[in-house]
Amino acid sequence: MKIVVLDGFTLNPGDLSWQGLNKVGDVTIYDRTTPELTYKRIKDAEIVITNKVLVDRVLMNKLQNLKYIGVLATGYNVVDTVAATDLGIIVTNIPAYSTDSVAQMVFAHILNFTQRVGLHSDSVKKGDWTGNIDFMYSLTPQIELAGKVLGIIGFGKIGRAVVKIGEAFGMQIKFQNRSVINDKLSNFKQVNLNTIFSESDFISINCPLTNENKGCFK
Repeated sequence: MKIVVLDGFTLNPGDLSWQGLNKVGDVTIYDRTTPELTYKRIKDAEIVITNKVLVDRVLMNKLQNLKYIGVLATGYNVVDTVAATDLGIIVTNIPAYSTDSVAQMVFAHILNFTQRVGLHSDSVKKGDWTGNIDFMYSLTPQIELAGKVLGIIGFGKIGRAVVKIGEAFGMQIKFQNRSVINDKLSNFKQVNLNTIFSESDFISINCPLTNENKGCFK
């Protein structure tokens, strides 16, 4: 079985092993693949592994041996799933990819906005605080998260992980999801997108890009 990894460096910059994949078939790994090289590299492949390299209908129509496309990411917008269905090609993604890491990064950005730690650290190192006549010193307003509204768009595993951290900070939670969530949890309120946009202090977008939501966030 011929397996081709199109953008291996993104997936594994050197800290992981491909041995598990090598047990499945004959594996060829490319660090990066441009659109001009994609067909040439996967023309005989039965399995294609991608992260951000596009695989569209035009390309799939040329791939007579292709049976499976593995998207090693949460979002699968790099693959024309309608074309894959029409051609009988299986497509999978990883919906729970790096759940805790993503939630952690969300709050790294939120806290960077509210506290500006790096900015203040550099200022203190330059002696700005010790040279200040008042003990109270800040270059930007310091924003407390307790009581602020955290709007969640997409209440899957990542959205719930973000909510867990938000609750620990004492934030109010409102979420939007394409289907109704019946969880009976305190402080959770399912609302529509307009409410999320109008009432949230912070918004975390945790849904995959689809044709339905493309262009919603500008």
